[in-house]
Amino acid sequence: MQSTCFDPASERSMMDHMNADHADSNLMYVKVYGNLWSATAARMVTLDKEGMDLEVTVPDGTQRLRLTFDHRLQDEADAQRTLVAMSRHAQAVISQTAQPRSTLP
Repeated sequence: MQSTCFDPASERSMMDHMNADHADSNLMYVKVYGNLWSATAARMVTLDKEGMDLEVTVPDGTQRLRLTFDHRLQDEADAQRTLVAMSRHAQAVISQTAQPRSTLP
């Protein structure tokens, strides 16, 4: 059976990139995929081929949340594609929920 882990240096590099450059995506992930709409910040703390763990700031403190991927990641390129697709989908969901509803009779 193949390992579910990335090489430690690779995992660290991907997490550092997400936390430094895409903190907004981390927050969207927990809101949309974790249904934690009250979250105000999220930081990726682990990333493997089956999912990611995020440390989430919510109004009453912090909590850790595990989000699983819809498929087992093959490699770092697959991780990038998957995280980008998840971010785009989450942004679309958030944009839809922010749209004012028509009040026509």
